[in-house]
Amino acid sequence: MRNMRRALICGVSGQDGACLAQFLLDKGYEVWGTSRDAQVSSFANLSRPGIFHRIKTVSMAANDFRSALQAISQSEPDEIYNLSG
Repeated sequence: MRNMRRALICGVSGQDGACLAQFLLDKGYEVWGTSRDAQVSSFANLSRPGIFHRIKTVSMAANDFRSALQAISQSEPDEIYNLSG
């Protein structure tokens, strides 16, 4: 059993997603974030404030049910925030 709250932010690489990630990290959350292609995304909005290394990333296409289900199953979040386009 884990004692840390876990959040999944869909669209974490955008400006609002990065701000939310910073806020949740400061509150003690474990933060997972999605991007359409997490393996090649630059995550510049997460790198600038120095939080990229504190976020677990996973690829997800918001319009693909299986992709979304896989991201949710992998991260097992307590909360989900959808900021993806």
